[in-house]
Amino acid sequence: MNFLSFALAVICPLALVEQAASASLSTKLDYKIFPVRKNNEAAVVEWGNSAIISALDAAVASFGPQTSHEAFFEVETQPVLATPVNGRGNKSNIPLEKDQFADVVAYPGPLDNRDEIEGNMVVMTNESSNMTPIAMARVAKESGAAALMIVNFDRENPDAIYSLEAESKEEAEFAENHIDIPVIMVSLASGNLITTATVEEDMDEEDIVNNGMPDRIRLYGAGDRPFFEDAISQSPVLYLIHNLLSDEECDALLDMSKGKFKPVDDTLSNLLENTVAEKNRKRTMHNIEKAMLWKGQIKGHAGKQIDERIEQVTGYPQDQFSDWQITKMVKGAKHELHYDHHPITTPVATITVFLNDLDVAGGEIVFPKGGNDKNPIMITPKKAMAVVHHNTDFEGHFDVTSLYGEKPLLGDDVKYVARKFVYSEPLPPSKRIVLPILAAPTGGSLPQWVIVLHDYLLVKFGLEQGSAYFDKICFLGPVLPVLLLIAVGGLITSLFGKSNGGKQEKNGKKD
Repeated sequence: MNFLSFALAVICPLALVEQAASASLSTKLDYKIFPVRKNNEAAVVEWGNSAIISALDAAVASFGPQTSHEAFFEVETQPVLATPVNGRGNKSNIPLEKDQFADVVAYPGPLDNRDEIEGNMVVMTNESSNMTPIAMARVAKESGAAALMIVNFDRENPDAIYSLEAESKEEAEFAENHIDIPVIMVSLASGNLITTATVEEDMDEEDIVNNGMPDRIRLYGAGDRPFFEDAISQSPVLYLIHNLLSDEECDALLDMSKGKFKPVDDTLSNLLENTVAEKNRKRTMHNIEKAMLWKGQIKGHAGKQIDERIEQVTGYPQDQFSDWQITKMVKGAKHELHYDHHPITTPVATITVFLNDLDVAGGEIVFPKGGNDKNPIMITPKKAMAVVHHNTDFEGHFDVTSLYGEKPLLGDDVKYVARKFVYSEPLPPSKRIVLPILAAPTGGSLPQWVIVLHDYLLVKFGLEQGSAYFDKICFLGPVLPVLLLIAVGGLITSLFGKSNGGKQEKNGKKD
C-alpha cells in the first residue's frame, strides 16, 4: 500500500501541473540541438604551481594544429594581451596592392605590441573586430605569436565557446598553408578570470603586472578530462559536462543496478526516492524502470572519487548530493514534460548522466521553454556526458522554464540514465548514513518497510513534521539498542556489585 496515494493534493502544486500540461513532447519546436562540441576540440589552459593550479576550458579551432598533433599543439609560454585588444582598433585593412592575400583574408596588419608578443600566446577579443577567425589568426601569426587565445565577448552568454571555422573555401586553403599556430577560444568569464589571475584585493593599478595575467601558462588537449558546453545561461541555467564519468564508471553503475530495477508508477508518490505524483494523477513516466542506489557515506573509494569530481567541476558541495537514481528505458518508453519538484525540499539542480550510447535516434532530453520559450533545447544521448539544469533561478525561486522531458525511445536500444539531485542544504544523517546501511545487504535497495514507514509518518504528521520524525527515528533507531545494552550492562553490574557487597558483609559478621 502507498499511504500517499490519497494525499496527492499536497504533493505537486497545481500551477506546475498546468505549466507541464500546456506543452507536450510531440509539439514541434525549432530545437537547438546539443552537444556540438567534440572531445578532440577540447583543450585546457593551465597555470599555477603544484599547490594551487588554475585552469580554463577552451575550444580548439578547426584550423591550425589540432589536439591530436600533441607536441605541435601544446604550448608553454607567457600570455600577452594584444594592442589593440581586438586586433584592429581603428585600423583599416591593408589595401590589395600591398597585400597579396587581401582578397582572400583581409586584415589590418600586425599588432602594435608585436615585440612583446614574439614567441608568446597573444590574447585577443572578438568584440567589434569585424575580422573573420582566419584573419585574427593571421594577425597573431604575423605578429610572431606562438598561439592565439580569442576571448568570446558574448555578454548575454558569458560562458559560451565554440570551435572557430574558416568562412570560405579560400580561407580554409589559406589557413592550411599559413596558419601553423594553435588557435583557441575561451569564454568571456574565462577571459575575466585569466586577466585577474595575479590581481589581489586592494592592489594599486600600477602594481598590476602583465594586465593581471600569469607569467606562464600551458596549453594542452583535454583528452578524457571533463569539459563544459554551455546551452543556456538563464531561464533555465543549462549546460553539459562532457566526460563527467569515465566509460568504466558508467559500466560500474549499470552493474550495481542489475537486479534492482522496478517499474515506476508515478501516479503514486514515493517521496523518499523522488517519485512525485501530480495532483491530477496523470502518468508521466511510460514503460520506465528505476533503481535507487542508496550508498551515502559507505559508497567506497570509487564512489567518493566521483562525488569529489562532481563537486570540483560544478562547485556544489558533495554533502548536498543525493545518491544515484538509475532509470532504464526500452523501446517506446518516454518521460513526459515535468519538473523536478519536491514538496519537502526541491532540488536546486539536477545532474543527468547518460550511461550508454544509442544506435538510433530517440531518447533525447528536451527543454521546450528554454530561454523563456525563445530557445528550446534538445540534447542527444552521449555516454558519460552530464546534463546539468537548475530548477531554481538566481534568487532561489522555482524556475518554471526548467520543464523538461525525454522523448520516446526508438529501435531496440535500451537507454540508461543516472541522476543526482543537488539540494540547498546538506542531506541529513538519515540519508547519508542510516538508510545506506539499511540498504547495504541488497547492494543499495531499501527494504519496503522503510518506505512504508516514511509515507505513513508524512500522512500522519504532515510533510515537514513527518519528515523530521522520520529523520529522528532513523537516528535514534540504531542508537536505542546500544543504549539499551549499556543500561542492561549497568543494571547487571549494579546488581552484581550489591550481591558481592552483601556476601562480604555476611563474611565480616562471621569473623
